[in-house]
Amino acid sequence: MITIVDYQMGNLRSVQKGIERVGGQAKISSDPQEIASAEKLILPGVGAFGDAMAEIHRRNLAAPIIDFVHSNRPFLGICLGLQLLFERGFENGEHEGLGVLEGDVVRFNLPPSFKVPHMGWNPVPKRADAPILADTPENSHFYFVHSYYVRPADPSIIALECDYGGKFCAMVRHNNLFATQFHPEKSQTNGLQILKAFEEINPCGEIVSSEHSA
Repeated sequence: MITIVDYQMGNLRSVQKGIERVGGQAKISSDPQEIASAEKLILPGVGAFGDAMAEIHRRNLAAPIIDFVHSNRPFLGICLGLQLLFERGFENGEHEGLGVLEGDVVRFNLPPSFKVPHMGWNPVPKRADAPILADTPENSHFYFVHSYYVRPADPSIIALECDYGGKFCAMVRHNNLFATQFHPEKSQTNGLQILKAFEEINPCGEIVSSEHSA
């Protein structure tokens, strides 16, 4: 069972339906105890960094999310759910994030020919291996909607990159933590493949399913 964190700022039902489409089960919860005891956790998100962190703190969800990540159970962040993992976000001022990864979240600074927010389909070359990318072809296209992007202090955690007026991090991987700037639940076949792989991952970071074990 996958638990999806409800802090009123994500495509909760879309993510849940994506998990169900690949044969998994997912529940939506804002209960700190359910989040702390989850088998697998997804932190989705759409909206402003500061508002999201305020709502997470208001619901007493920061500590359970941080503790879950440190427990090394499978975790997936999506869009804003990626950005909130970092130390600081600079959207309408400076805001403190969850701080489980070192680095900042900054706004695109691009020539006028590039529209912000960055919105649409883009290829994402691989920079590093990750279990949930095992069946994802090189340069697969995924769907993005964002004005800010993450700058990890440790570039070795970058698993996928995208180029939009310059390269930026499209996905990070650290142990059993995976997080994407794009929306897998909106990325059709390629996105569903990532959700399927996450649904099948075990606590050791291995993909386990009838297809893979045959």
